[in-house]
Parts: sequence; structure tokens; C-alpha cells
Amino acid sequence: MPHDSARAAASASEGATPAGAPSRGPVETRGLEPVPDSERTGRVRQLFPTWVAANISVLLLTMGAGLVVFNGLNFWQVLVVAVAAPVVSYGLVGLVSVAGKRGGSPGMALSRAVFGQRGNLFPGTLIWVARWGWETINAVTGAYAVLTVLDLLFGVRRSTPLIVLTLVLFVAATFAVSGLGITALRRCSTWSTYLFGAFSVLVLVYLVAETDWAAVLGEPAGSTAMMIAGIGTVAAGGISWVPSAPDFTRYLPRSASGRAMTGTTVAGAGIVVLPMVLMGAVMAVGTPDLAGAGDPVSFIGKLLPAWLSVPYLLIALIGMVLINSMSMYSAGFTAQTLGVRLPRAWAVSVNAVISLVLGFLLMVVATSFIGSFISFLTLLAVAFSAWIGVFGVDMLRRAAYDGPALMDTTRASAYWYRGGFARSALAAWATALVVGLLFTRVEWFAGPFAGTWPGRNNLGWVASTLVAAVLYAVLPRERTTAKPGAPTATGAPDTPAARKRATEAPGTPALPPTTPGRPPGEARRQPISSSVLPFVSRTKNTTNGMESRAKKV
Repeated sequence: MPHDSARAAASASEGATPAGAPSRGPVETRGLEPVPDSERTGRVRQLFPTWVAANISVLLLTMGAGLVVFNGLNFWQVLVVAVAAPVVSYGLVGLVSVAGKRGGSPGMALSRAVFGQRGNLFPGTLIWVARWGWETINAVTGAYAVLTVLDLLFGVRRSTPLIVLTLVLFVAATFAVSGLGITALRRCSTWSTYLFGAFSVLVLVYLVAETDWAAVLGEPAGSTAMMIAGIGTVAAGGISWVPSAPDFTRYLPRSASGRAMTGTTVAGAGIVVLPMVLMGAVMAVGTPDLAGAGDPVSFIGKLLPAWLSVPYLLIALIGMVLINSMSMYSAGFTAQTLGVRLPRAWAVSVNAVISLVLGFLLMVVATSFIGSFISFLTLLAVAFSAWIGVFGVDMLRRAAYDGPALMDTTRASAYWYRGGFARSALAAWATALVVGLLFTRVEWFAGPFAGTWPGRNNLGWVASTLVAAVLYAVLPRERTTAKPGAPTATGAPDTPAARKRATEAPGTPALPPTTPGRPPGEARRQPISSSVLPFVSRTKNTTNGMESRAKKV
């Protein structure tokens, strides 16, 4: 059929699975296109190991040590930071993840509905580039873990060829897991959660027994300002996951509880962040140079006995592979939204190569890992926060997404707006990004307002989020632009009759219903509290050319 071939071509141009094709088996083949209800078999509880795995990183130990050494905080203040940071950052992750079960598409594909088909290229490009840095940091940390284990077990000293080899092996493992897709990520996350949890308990028991608690609890308190700055630093890692949050919830049924999704996300992250940051703070009291170590891993071999440090590092290495795999999984979708015409499994190869090159430069050329890491986190939080402010306000206004319009990158798309741009969203995003940078200070850059209270307390990302949200809320809202009779992604005219035929066609996703007086591409608005679509259409075809019958369930 001509329409079927046109639809398949449109899907292929996005690196997607042809409409109606299953996305099952060992490799996930579904790309940007919305997940049909028949494949939404995920469970909210699966988010717990997902966000546990996203935080299995020894970098949290280094950050906890930095709170003591650089911020001057005592144990109780570090405890406040370790509780508040995941609640703030992963609370945002959980809230934005609700968009995934509403629209069934990755986060940066849903972002097209907010910024426009062309306008989405601007925040999409920035977020994609920011992921290069995050994946580079993780690759370097994983390589250092391998080098430390080789040194502890066999006395093998690091060299440039060995650094290159460990980086290649780490990135290759990351590419393999992320290429397999969501099923592999879920299974690996579950097992790594059990293993890392068990060994973390052993490390905690060892620290409790060996730590000079009088010295730890006797540390003087730091300033409230430094505690707030510490919350911002630790929270920055979680904020970087916000645009990716819908990627891991698009297989959840529409009836999934948004409150449960948010709570499970915060719990999964918090159960790792809290003890890891506290452990780093406790270790730093006896070893102050931990916070400024040349690499973020080798100190573990000095502070823990070999029988504990080696298996702990190996489990942490698995966790870091998963963190990078999750990041590359999302980066593959982001690359597709930017026009990379590759299947999802291969789109991640672009980021894999980039992280390999940048990782080599960071390990061989850079003089300070922790300084580069903190600077990167600070800029990363600002870059992502501008998008969060705009997308978050849009979520409050929108109860559903038009699936075909998300995939249609032509002028006929309901999300084309004016010339492909949602100007109010882009104006709010760009303004917020500039404001956030004005209040930001890193090793090699300082905004003109970095000396003010928000700047000194590392709150540039907060300023960026608030400015984006307020501006987008008050600016005039863009209207969808699809017109009756305009061609859609399938090549058929967008008329009521055509939409009815498209809905009844076998193997095609149902198009959103229209409301009188509203453009056909725009989904019917529902109360924000409604998280379940009123009905799902099941089609049954008859033979001999007879008209198909629709049953409402």
C-alpha cells in the first residue's frame, strides 16, 4: 500500500522501527516512535534498580570527601547534603519521567512538542554535547578502576598503552550494553544493585569498625553557605539525568502512578547517594588528600584491605559501565532527534567514539581530574536546567502528546509552529541559559555575578531553572499549526476521514482525537490530574474487503 510504504519511510528516516513492528528480542529495535500500548508492559518497581545503577560510582566518595576538605563541612552537615541533594535532583527526574508514560517516546523526542521540530535542535545539540563530557568522566573513572585492580593484584603500573587499552575495553563494554537496549539495562541494573548493595554493606561495617569516630564527629561545622553549595554540587549529577528520564518510563502503561514513579526514582538514587557520600566524608577525615587525588579510584586500594577493595572496585566497575550505558542509550535517541539517520543501537556509536577520544585526553593531558570533574558538573547543571524549566512548565499544561506529530518533521506537523520554531520556548530557554552562566564560576570561567550570593553558593542552575520556568509561563503560548487537508508523515491528507482510516488501519498507532475548534494535530486537553487516557481502541479486521470494526475497551 502506498501509505504503508510512506509511513515506513518516515519511520526509517528517524531511525525508528516501522509502525506496528514489535520491539522485542535481545536487541531493542524501537527508536523515537511512541511505544504502543500493547508493548507497555513495564512496572514502576523496575525504576528502583535503574536509578540505583545510575549512581553506582566511586565519584560519590570523592564528592563526599570534597564536602569535608573543600567546603569545610562536618559529618552532620554532610548528612544533610547527602539527604537533600538526591531529593531535589531525582525529584525532578521523577517528575519529568511522567512525560514518558504520557507520550511513550524518549525525552528529546517529546521535547519537539515544546520547542518545535527545528527549535528542538538547539537544546538537543547542547544536551548531546554535554553528554560527551558525562560519558568521558565515567569512561575515565572506569579505566582508573581497571588500572587500580591490575596494580593491586599483579603490580602492573599504568602506562600510556595500558591507559588506551583500558579505555577501549570500557567503552566497548558500554557500547555493547547500551546497544542491546532497555531489557539488557534492566537486567544488568537489577543484578548490580544486589551485588553493589552487599559489598557496600561490607565496606560500611569495615569503616564503622576502623574509623576514629571521635575525630570524625569532632570536626567543626562549616558555613551554611558552603552546605548549600555542597547540595548544588552533589545534585548536579542527578540533574543531568532529567532530560533522559522519559527514556526509561516510556514502556510503562499509561495507568502508572506518577507519584509512585517519582517516589521510586528518589528512593533508588537516595539509597546509593546517602551512604556513598557519607563514606567519602568519613574517609576524608583520616586521609585529607583524598579529595584532591590525581585519580578518583586509587585511594580505595590504600584505605581498604585488598580482600575488600578488589571485589568492591570490580562491582563498582560494573556500575560505571551501566551508568555510561544508560547515558549512551539516551544519547542515541538525542542523536536521532538531531538527524543522525542510524538505528538506535548504532546511533550510540557516535558518543562511544567521542568519549574514547576525550577520555584519553583527560587521563593523559589534564593535570587535575577532580577540578575538571567539579567544573564539568557545574556547567552541566546550568545547561540542563534551562531545558528543565521550560519542559516542566509545559508538562503542567499538557496531558498528552500527539504521536504522529512528534515523528512528522515536515511543515504539516502539529508541532511545526512558526517556521519549525516555538519562539516563546526558545526565548525562555536561551535567556535562562545566559542568566545561569552569569552566576556560575568554574576553574576557567567566571560570570560577572559569580561573586554574588547565588554564585558563591553554586546556584547558577537554580537561577536558570526559575528564569526559564517563569518566562515560559508568562510568554504567549504557541499554537499548533497542522491544518485540515495538509499532508502528514504518512503522506495522506489530514482530514477527519483520513484520520479515521489511519486509526482503523491494521498495525498502525491510533492518532489522537481532535476537539472541535482545535487543530487536528493537537491532542484533546485533559485535566492535569488525569494520568489515564479515557479509552484505548482495539481494531479487528474483517475479510473480503469488509469494513473493520472497532471495539472500545
